[in-house]
Amino acid sequence: MSIIPLYRVDTPHPQAQACAACSVRKRSLFGALDQAGLDYIHAHIDSIQLQPGKTLFEAGARGAVLYTLREGIVRFERVTERGDRRIVRLAGRGDLIGQEVLLRRPYADDAVACTPVQLCRIPAHLVDGLAGQTPALVRELMVRWQRALEDSEAWLSDLAAGPARRRLLKLLQKLAAHAAADGRVWLPQRDEMGAMLDLTFETASRLISQFKREGVIELLDLRHVRIDGPALQRALRVEDER
Repeated sequence: MSIIPLYRVDTPHPQAQACAACSVRKRSLFGALDQAGLDYIHAHIDSIQLQPGKTLFEAGARGAVLYTLREGIVRFERVTERGDRRIVRLAGRGDLIGQEVLLRRPYADDAVACTPVQLCRIPAHLVDGLAGQTPALVRELMVRWQRALEDSEAWLSDLAAGPARRRLLKLLQKLAAHAAADGRVWLPQRDEMGAMLDLTFETASRLISQFKREGVIELLDLRHVRIDGPALQRALRVEDER
C-alpha cells in the first residue's frame, strides 16, 4: 500500500513557514528552533484574539494547549483564602503562558486579557514532540519556567509589601516593560491597581494624581499613560533612601 503525503516532503509545512516568518519568533519559545526544528512543525497553530476583560483560561481547568502572546498584556488572577481576588503577575509580548499543561497539570490561575491581545494557540503534543527532537527547546522551556517563577517572586516582594507609593512606582516600572512602540503604556483601572497592590481605590487615585503632577506620568486617556523613565527612577531612589 502506498502512502500519499499531505505535503511534499521537500517543502516545509505551511505552519512551519508561518512560524519562521512570525514577527515575535525570536522572543517566543520557537525562537530556540533552527530551520530543522521549524520543519518538524506539522500541526496547525491557531491565531486567536481576545478583547479586554475576556478570560483565556480559568484556574483549575485542564487543557491541552499553551499560548505565545504576540501582542497585548494578560494578567493572572487568583482568589486568596480570604476570598479576595488578587492579580499575581502580568505577561506581555513574546511570553509563553499555560505551561502547566506540559506537566499534565491544571492551569494555576485565571488568565484575563488586560488589553486587546493576539495569541498563538499551541497544542501541547507539538511542544512535547519538538522537545524530544530539539534539546535547545527544552533549555528554553526551563528558562521560561524560571522566568515566570522569578516574576511571581518579584511581584510578591515588590508589589505586595512596603509603602503604597513605592508599590505603585514599582508597578509603573513593570508596566513600562510592556510599552507599545509609540511609548504608550497600559494603565490599570484603580480597582485593578487595588487588586494588584492591596490598595484602596482612593489611595490608588491619589497616588496617580501625585505622579501626574510630579511629571512621572502623562495621562493620554483613561487607560493609557506615557511614563518618564528618568523621573520614575528618581522617584524610586527617593523611596529607597527613606
